[in-house]
Amino acid sequence: MARIGITTTVPVEVIYAAGHVPVDLNNVFVSSPACGELIEEAELAGFPRSFCAWIKGIYGAVRRMPDLGAVVAVTQGDCSNTHALMETLQCEGMEVIPFAYPYERDYDLLRAQVEGFARRLGTTLEEAQAEMRRLDRVRRKARRVDELSWKEGLVRGLENHLALVSCSDFEGDPEGFATKLDLLLEEVAKRRRDEGFRRAEDMVRLGYVGVPPMAPELYEYLESLGARVVYNETQRQFSLPFDTGDLVEKYRRYSYPYSIFYRLRDIRREAARRRLRGLIHYVQSFCFRQVEDIILRRSLDLPMLTLEMDRSSRLDARTRMRLENFVSVLRKDRG
Repeated sequence: MARIGITTTVPVEVIYAAGHVPVDLNNVFVSSPACGELIEEAELAGFPRSFCAWIKGIYGAVRRMPDLGAVVAVTQGDCSNTHALMETLQCEGMEVIPFAYPYERDYDLLRAQVEGFARRLGTTLEEAQAEMRRLDRVRRKARRVDELSWKEGLVRGLENHLALVSCSDFEGDPEGFATKLDLLLEEVAKRRRDEGFRRAEDMVRLGYVGVPPMAPELYEYLESLGARVVYNETQRQFSLPFDTGDLVEKYRRYSYPYSIFYRLRDIRREAARRRLRGLIHYVQSFCFRQVEDIILRRSLDLPMLTLEMDRSSRLDARTRMRLENFVSVLRKDRG
């Protein structure tokens, strides 16, 4: 059994079916108390200052994980910065396993990718398909957490974020992660009788789109302003909330690696049914996805605040002030 690093969501069913353990390197980096040190280690190794902090942080995290057996490189459906990261790791002796999402979501091309990925790890699509049924039982619990967020307003934004974002690798222990979700669901159920718990209905309902934040404290700060995130776009996608028993189709419906126009369909649908008052678009400095902000603003009929962050895992005074003003304006519009 080996630990296999991933830098974005890939068919983890294949990794589990091969008897290995996936490790989402993003989560390792952002949850590290030494986030800043990991970035600095990458810069000392030669990564430029004007480069995505996520990539540098992942590089630093990998350097501190001597037991990592390999890293999966998404060569299409992620970013060119990831390409450079993978080539650097490969140059330093790390085994790199390629995987690509076809841009136009072609089923046969994606199936060929999943089959090739399975062959590389010594398993089959059929065995991965069987693994999907085990993981889907855990995903349904995360999906329930998400439903309680926007239907009954009983889940805090940070809780929603953590439950969904962790579905990328199930924290390396699907059964252990399922137990955590069960405990959260029990806690949430108690809130129905807790008149002191503030429901989302009484707050400014927000959506969060873009990559998961470098600073998760964003959610608690919004709650302190009387606003709650009831839609985490990308994190929800990590939980693959699609009713299909076909592994390939499940990853074909997953929106994050495909075009912004496919993502927009999901954002519009969820914004309407979750009755969002506004959107926060998080962009990472030096990331190509910053340009997608233009399309989002042209395409969505909702007030939107674009937040750009670089290397700090804390909200600075300017960002706090912008969030405060945004929530204040939405509250006035609500009347």
